[in-house]
Amino acid sequence: MITKKGISASPGVAIGPALVLDTEEYRIPRRTIHPSQVAKELRTLDAALEASRQEVSELRTALSRKMGQQTSAIFEFHEKFIADSKLRNTVAAKIENDLCTAAYAFSHELNRQQKAFRAVPDPYIKERVTDLFDIEKRVLRHILGRTREDIARLSEPVVIVAHDITPSQAVQLDRQHILGFVLNVGGQTSHMAIISRALRVPTVVGLTDATAEISGGEMVIVDGTHGIVIAEPDLATLERYQALQQEYERFETRLRGLRHEPAITRDGQPISLLANIELPQEVEAALEAGAEGIGLYRTEFLFLGSDRMPTEEQQYEAFSSAVRAARGKPVTLRTLDLGADKLATSMGVQHDHNPVLGLRSLRYCLLNLDLFKTHLRAMLRATVEGDVRIMFPMIATLMELRQAKATLADVMEDLEEESIPFRRNVPIGIMIETPAAALVADALAQEVSFLSIGTNDLTQYTLAVDRGNERVAHLYSPHNPAMLKLLRMIMRAGHRAGVEVSLCGEMAGSPIYTQLLLGLGLRKLSMAPKDVPEVKQLIRSTTLADCQRIARKVLQFDADRQVLNFLRDEARKVLPPEAF
Repeated sequence: MITKKGISASPGVAIGPALVLDTEEYRIPRRTIHPSQVAKELRTLDAALEASRQEVSELRTALSRKMGQQTSAIFEFHEKFIADSKLRNTVAAKIENDLCTAAYAFSHELNRQQKAFRAVPDPYIKERVTDLFDIEKRVLRHILGRTREDIARLSEPVVIVAHDITPSQAVQLDRQHILGFVLNVGGQTSHMAIISRALRVPTVVGLTDATAEISGGEMVIVDGTHGIVIAEPDLATLERYQALQQEYERFETRLRGLRHEPAITRDGQPISLLANIELPQEVEAALEAGAEGIGLYRTEFLFLGSDRMPTEEQQYEAFSSAVRAARGKPVTLRTLDLGADKLATSMGVQHDHNPVLGLRSLRYCLLNLDLFKTHLRAMLRATVEGDVRIMFPMIATLMELRQAKATLADVMEDLEEESIPFRRNVPIGIMIETPAAALVADALAQEVSFLSIGTNDLTQYTLAVDRGNERVAHLYSPHNPAMLKLLRMIMRAGHRAGVEVSLCGEMAGSPIYTQLLLGLGLRKLSMAPKDVPEVKQLIRSTTLADCQRIARKVLQFDADRQVLNFLRDEARKVLPPEAF
């Protein structure tokens, strides 16, 4: 029996046979061919490229119908790359000049391009290495005539064990047959961690060498709640986890029954629970999960994966459809947060040496006013459809806020001159995501209708921890005493100014933090739709008086571990054991 400890990415227990991916590398030896074989190798290359291009095209079309154009757009790069005549001609020239096989020539060229991409400091270009790896394997499978089972077409329920999941694999997930994920890399905020939580698939990441330790077909237990993976468990361990799995499933069933119950503490304090979304299609699911509206619509996902900026009409249609789907409930539209790890192809190549601290978010918008004004026009036009709020992200200075508000005022004047309807009194707010904004929250609160605390970036910047880097993931701690002091500072600034304060980071969706946040004074939390029922259950099981007691105690601690242990102990008093 092998037991490994990693990072909990998605809770729950999964038990099943392992399907190990990414362990079979295509090692293509250089083999010299006779000149008479060149024509055959060229035909093999052309057939493989066309079959791969057709495969990707069909995949993109199917995904567009199923999940929307934004999700399927990730394969536009794959399709264009495979269809590029320069790629074909370069590989063909190597076959002809070096008298080598199509497999070796193609693998050599893709490896060369992967090295070139890795050498570019821009993170967006580096991310394309994963796409090139994906493309290489797809084309080589056709050249070599090999087939392999992938996670889009599984024949039985399995636990996926992999180094990482490629873009192609991520969007093709066969949810019906995937029991859990075990990944060598990643942290709690990595791409696959977020996807697995949305799918409610137990997942453990950051295991380093799981693909080397676990063999295909072995029985695997994935304890996503505690970040534990067990391969080939003994009978006693297996029976214990089977019982835990049944308890967790019963817990999930009870949570679903709370979806439409009010979020109110035992001593009568109502709490507003909202949802974070990326696409308008998610609104219905958010309301069905029990959310009272949309606290954060991440509008940049409309821009990602496309080689051109969406038009004003395309943006307006997306925003207005989300507002209509909310059926009168509030929808907070966050303006573009592009940059850092979220780069649109249409932005061109970015050369920031440290993109997280570079030209991103509102800074990018204020330097690209035509784009920003088009974006704001679409938002303002959507305000006539329902209860819309507009929120500026990544504020660091009062001047940035005033520039953004001035730009919004200019757009309003333009719409009035063109007799285009919009709601002039739309509430304007900001996200507090930088320590600078937290420290001047008093001044910022005087100029807005609401403040929303983005704990993901606020934690990252306060603790100097890259939240996407699994090597320092253990240092990423929203319950750090420094973070808690900033949260209290922001809350007090909002209360003094008489403006609403909410919280929309991942911290909002974790029940361990709920009592602390209520005790600090928060009355509005926005989270992933799937987290709403469990947070609601905790709210309905506690009292505001207990929450205030917990907050006072926690603020006296000077170490992360003290805070976390105390909060976990307090949550255990009101939540059932299977929640942990």
